[in-house]
Amino acid sequence: QVQLVESGGGLVQAGGSLRLSCAASGRIFSIYAMAWFRQAPGKEREFVTGISSSGGSTAYADSVKGRFTISRDNGNTMYLQMNSLKPEDTAVYYCAADGQRFSGSYANLQRYDYWGQGTQVTVSS
Repeated sequence: QVQLVESGGGLVQAGGSLRLSCAASGRIFSIYAMAWFRQAPGKEREFVTGISSSGGSTAYADSVKGRFTISRDNGNTMYLQMNSLKPEDTAVYYCAADGQRFSGSYANLQRYDYWGQGTQVTVSS
């Protein structure tokens, strides 16, 4: 009932910036929290950042705090502004959306009902 499509990935030099977008379609009125996860080759999918339905609450992984900023607009498009990128940020970035009210951590992968296909971010040294 909800489709998520990521865009904005690409190749960038260390220290550069990139902005990812996650466009939601379908029953967007049913979306609650949203989040970004990433997965590097040979590693598990890890939490990056999450945002509440209203945008009034956010959470960040320690590894990206101060460099990345999550936001969402009234049309349920979510953004990830990435600054001061490092080679270790290289991964496929996925957006996720929660289709029900949930009181737990944004980092809980199991809470999310919808996932995008991912967009590749590569940071060269």
